[in-house]
Amino acid sequence: MARVFVIHEASEDPAGDWRLCFQWCRYVYDDGQTQGGYRFIWRRKDDDSLQAARGQARLESIAKAERLMKIARKQGWADNDSEENENCQCNACKKRMRDR
Repeated sequence: MARVFVIHEASEDPAGDWRLCFQWCRYVYDDGQTQGGYRFIWRRKDDDSLQAARGQARLESIAKAERLMKIARKQGWADNDSEENENCQCNACKKRMRDR
């Protein structure tokens, strides 16, 4: 099992009760190991809760996934690569780390 900490999130505000989110997260496993990574997940609009679906999120279309990734690029965090560095490499996160 892992605890997941959301670092960044991109979403749209469609009609309906749920919105699809694209997230950059930190995964902390029971043995203390950590990893960074992306995921898609559904968020309930009325109370902001997440739909945990055993690592699966139904994607309505590739176009919607690409729109969310485009939002992440505009926000500056879409170029993270957890194989190179599990920490977010966007300017805002780099600044937070320097200011600690």
